[in-house]
Amino acid sequence: MDGMLFPGANVLLQIVLRTGVIYLLVLIGVRLSGKREVGQMTPFDLTLLLLLSNSVQNAMTGPDTSLLGGAVAAATLLVMNYGVASVSGSNRRVRRMIEGEPSLLIHDGKPIESHMAREHVSMDELHRALREHGINSCDQVALAVLEVDGSISCLKYDEINPGASTHLARRKGIQRKQ
Repeated sequence: MDGMLFPGANVLLQIVLRTGVIYLLVLIGVRLSGKREVGQMTPFDLTLLLLLSNSVQNAMTGPDTSLLGGAVAAATLLVMNYGVASVSGSNRRVRRMIEGEPSLLIHDGKPIESHMAREHVSMDELHRALREHGINSCDQVALAVLEVDGSISCLKYDEINPGASTHLARRKGIQRKQ
């Protein structure tokens, strides 16, 4: 009965190491899956996430099923998550590696199909995002960006500051003159 509540220190250390490795593997897997998949969770994604968590549970705790073993695994996950968040919050390079960078999907009214393909964003998804922003077509958009959280931000030509010294501001001025 004592082993059910308090396993040995060697077992607890193994749980910490196993949990750390699984945390890093899952973090890398989620990062490689892409921004769009992480930001927009479908029933398929939720099912996958639940099954994934169940499948790695045994890898983290091994044969140990004690209360303390489960608590150590949970504490290790929380500490590692806090550590990763702290490091990525203070180090831009680490943050880009973990979160990724925004991707330009539309520039100057033209979709960038190579970026859309890389980020697994279909033209239907892009049009749906434009409609959510009250935009009818791509040619009304100065910039559309797939953010690191999976959302799509849009900047219409009429939202550009005319005093800005960008080519899009100059284009906006040209469009008004015509």
